[in-house]
Amino acid sequence: MHPEVFAALAVLDRRLGTLLPPEYQQIWDTVEPVSMGSAGLKYDADGRVAWDAIWKTFCDLAMAGGPPHRGTLLVPGSPAAIDADPVRYDAAVAEICRGVRMVTGLEVAASPHRGWVRVQCADATMAGWLLRAVVMENVSARADGSTLDVPAGPGFRVEKEIKNVVTTMAKSCHYWVGHTPPDQQLAVGRLFAELAAQSPLIVPATGAGAGAGADADANADADADGDASGDASGDDCAARARAIADGIHRETGLTVAEYTGHAWLAVECPGVRTAVWMMRALVASNVLARREDTRLCVPVPAADEEGAEVVSRLARVRRLALARGLT
Repeated sequence: MHPEVFAALAVLDRRLGTLLPPEYQQIWDTVEPVSMGSAGLKYDADGRVAWDAIWKTFCDLAMAGGPPHRGTLLVPGSPAAIDADPVRYDAAVAEICRGVRMVTGLEVAASPHRGWVRVQCADATMAGWLLRAVVMENVSARADGSTLDVPAGPGFRVEKEIKNVVTTMAKSCHYWVGHTPPDQQLAVGRLFAELAAQSPLIVPATGAGAGAGADADANADADADGDASGDASGDDCAARARAIADGIHRETGLTVAEYTGHAWLAVECPGVRTAVWMMRALVASNVLARREDTRLCVPVPAADEEGAEVVSRLARVRRLALARGLT
């Protein structure tokens, strides 16, 4: 192996070792993406969901190679859907706030941005780590300073989408608060600062394709156990997505699925192991990423130059994956 490649892989390993809780240190390549199954709902004496009494343990983090909580991305409700049913939207927001508050102990309220619920984290490092962890579980998220936004919509059902959001927050906070010691949390903060000094975290554009099935129809049957970006029009995002897809195929030879909106592109990988490794390597390269089975999902950012960065960083990660013996 060429010394430069060996050094680049060592940097990735160091960064992953910083990001992952101690129990995953040096064993993330052996974690199997196997679900423990979906826990059933429990109710209190008043007939409300007892969110804090449902889980005793959780599946492995998707960040560590475990199964993402959902098979496909859960997205926020569109403005049109919210306007059409504001009563159901308010009810969904209230239940998500109640559930996330119960399972995390954090302050939660409706976000200033419609379609989102805002979680107040302890600091910006916690919000940044949760952003990456939650998105890898296939639940949309946005971070700004010490706040984290997670999705809400009028079509969100208690037993499906609301449970998805609450479970993902419970799981992610469980690993951050209960499994990541304070000294490592400080190291994560230093890593984020190091990465940001090189280039900002690349995240999907907001406002892109939000009207295309961005509520119950898009989320109905997918249950399974970043920093704020600028708005982008659907047409601009679609054009940028085509350019990024062409660049990815040209630089890596990998096939990119047709763009369907929500500012994400799905790259076909040879297998789950390759998709998991490349997803983590991209996150360690300051690119938000997630996967849907063997598809590696990468953001379509708001800026043209960031689109070129997505192609460049993915091509580099692909070369390193091949050097590791991943097809």
